[in-house]
Amino acid sequence: MSLLAAGKVNLLNYDHDGLVAFFAELGEKRFRATQMIKWIHQEGETDFAAMTNLSKLLRVKLEEIAEVRGPDVVMQHPSNDGTHKWLLRMDDGNCIECVFIPDRGRGTLCVSSQVGCALNCSFCATGAHGFNRDLTTAEIIGQVWAVKHRLEQDVTCVEKKITNVVMMGMGEPLLNFDSVVPALNLMLNDNAYNLSKYRVTLSTSGIIPAMQRLCEVSDVALAVSLHAPNDALRNVLVPINKKYPLKDLMQMCREYFTDKRRHITMEYVMLDGINDQPQHAKELVRLLQGVPAKVNLIPFNPFPMSQYKRSSLEAINRFRDVLIHAGVHTITRKTRGEDIAAACGQLAGDFQDRTTRRQRNINKQQLVESEAAG
Repeated sequence: MSLLAAGKVNLLNYDHDGLVAFFAELGEKRFRATQMIKWIHQEGETDFAAMTNLSKLLRVKLEEIAEVRGPDVVMQHPSNDGTHKWLLRMDDGNCIECVFIPDRGRGTLCVSSQVGCALNCSFCATGAHGFNRDLTTAEIIGQVWAVKHRLEQDVTCVEKKITNVVMMGMGEPLLNFDSVVPALNLMLNDNAYNLSKYRVTLSTSGIIPAMQRLCEVSDVALAVSLHAPNDALRNVLVPINKKYPLKDLMQMCREYFTDKRRHITMEYVMLDGINDQPQHAKELVRLLQGVPAKVNLIPFNPFPMSQYKRSSLEAINRFRDVLIHAGVHTITRKTRGEDIAAACGQLAGDFQDRTTRRQRNINKQQLVESEAAG
């Protein structure tokens, strides 16, 4: 199928191999792909006429058939702690969110992969708001592209460099595999964002077949959204566990990296009275035996219609100490951006929910409030 379809082609949709194929159809050499990647991702250039190392004829042709078009920035919310959240509008009017977290010379961008999320994890605002569609590669890498060039121009931002990217925003990245992988390739590309494979992390709830595919085509870091040490509890918190249970997921994690020096980050949100007891910590130690893992404890971040509460600091520390005493490398994530609903699990965006999940949750909340009022 020709890449030169009707309408202008958005070149943000292509990684290096995609651009090689695009230029081949124009009768151009492979090196044009590298030139274009530098112009788009390093320079942020959208005007083909300004790309002076391309021939004039090629520039005229590109003006006719192609474009470089990122998402529209609807709103930017700065947090009291320096975190920035952007609301970005897609062509169809749906809006997603991404978050930049500066921290002592380190700048982490949290990127979304879907408009909403289909998985409905019970502690996550994105899942509670439902699902609309997958993002395109242009819409995924467009978040990095848009934020990079806005940071460079924003005098209010002290930290201006994206040093890390985490695919931990809205959506399950591995359910949008074919759009996510080219975006990851661009993040790692020396002529685009030149990020280390250790500084680009994809977080998954445990889509095992897609995990197998990912380790074959990309060596980015991996995080698993775990949140429970047994199947009964994880079935409630992370319903996809019913399809891919912990025994199979842990085996996949044992085999994932051929480089045995690398570890998978296990993300574990701390929910008061739900999964934060010492017996849960002991179960988690047993679950992770033989798994090259480190554990990231995440204080729960509340959102409207949430049924959970954050574990106390004492409970988190007690849980952490059990893991550390057992030899499991464990840290507690610092909550950032909570005052602007930019913390982990709080991203919601603004989109049309095709699942009706959002309305059903609203109806449930109204019923609870009505019963409480008598």
